[in-house]
Parts: sequence; C-alpha cells; structure tokens
Amino acid sequence: MKIRPYQICVSGAAAGDTVKSSAKLAYMLGREIAKQGHVLLTGATIGLPYHAALGAKAAGGLSVGFSPASSYREHVKIYKLPTDAIDFINYTGMHYVGRDNHLVHSSEAIITVGGRIGSLHEFATAIVGHKVCGVLLGSGGFADFVPLLVDRIVVPGKERIIYDNQPARLVQRVVDALDERYSDFDDPSDRMRNYAKSPDTDREG
Repeated sequence: MKIRPYQICVSGAAAGDTVKSSAKLAYMLGREIAKQGHVLLTGATIGLPYHAALGAKAAGGLSVGFSPASSYREHVKIYKLPTDAIDFINYTGMHYVGRDNHLVHSSEAIITVGGRIGSLHEFATAIVGHKVCGVLLGSGGFADFVPLLVDRIVVPGKERIIYDNQPARLVQRVVDALDERYSDFDDPSDRMRNYAKSPDTDREG
C-alpha cells in the first residue's frame, strides 16, 4: 500500500552529450514523479537532474536537492550550481562522492537517465543498498550500458532492476515496486492520525 509520497531520485549526467539528447526525457521523469504525488530528489546540480527538477516543478511537485557544498554561498560561488527549480537544498558539505551517498541513501528508489561516472557511482550505491533501481533505456550514456555491465559482472539483485524506454511507464513501474515493497508495512503514524480524527477521542484541556 502507498503509505506516503515516495522519495525518488533521478540520477543523470550534469554535462556531456546526453544532456542535450535526453533533456526532454529527464524533464518527463521529473514531471511524472510529481504528477503521481511523489517527491523528486536530485544532486542539486545542472544537466539532466536539473531538467528533471524543472519537470517536477512544472507539474506542481516538490523538488529536493542534495548539494556537495556546505552552504548556499559555497553552492553558488564555488560549485556554481543552480538554486531555482529546487524547493529545499540539503547542504551536505560532503563534496560530490559523499553527496552521492547521502542522496542515494535518502531515496527509496533511483532512476538513471543518461549518465557518466557519477551516475555509475550512484547506481552502484543504490543496488548495493537494496534500493529500487529503474533505468531509462534509450537515454544514452551510462543508462544504456547498464544491461551489459550487470551481465558481465556479479551484481546481487540485478534481476530486480527495472528497465523501460518510456519515462511515464518507468516511473509507474518503480512506484509499483515500492508499493509491493511496503505492502506489509504498518505505519504507526496512520493509526495516530485516525485516532486524532476520532470524535470519541478524549482531549486534554
């Protein structure tokens, strides 16, 4: 069952050929995540994650960024990263590698679009961390290399990787996988909300 909005990361190249060729695909991923009522997480960076954030905001969604910087000033002046299209920025102060770890572990699923070495790092962190992993085939870069990579090396859980070439359908399949993962989960806060709404509840004061 869906217990609350899921936190879904879109991982992709900040620069390079796939930014131009797959910008629209990243935008569609972000838009679909927002349309389905979930929260988009990105590395608060340029390129494909930025286009995903634009898509989420265009659909009225929530966009959260994880910055490698330790402050707003450092984010803008040192790393030269954007602040628009992001509702909240977590200034990790962990530089890029540490930021990637924090971003992935704060997500319940990760969707790879295009990508370079940073996306490889995020994908490896996600698969080892037992996250739901989606890959947008046809988006170029690392995403299109994933099937060959997991076929050539030992990747525990590779049978759970979700491949699709349609952004909206991929997001839906990722959400379905998360629903299945949480199907036996009983959130105590649900009971507390129901208790608070009950007209028979004794209230202090």
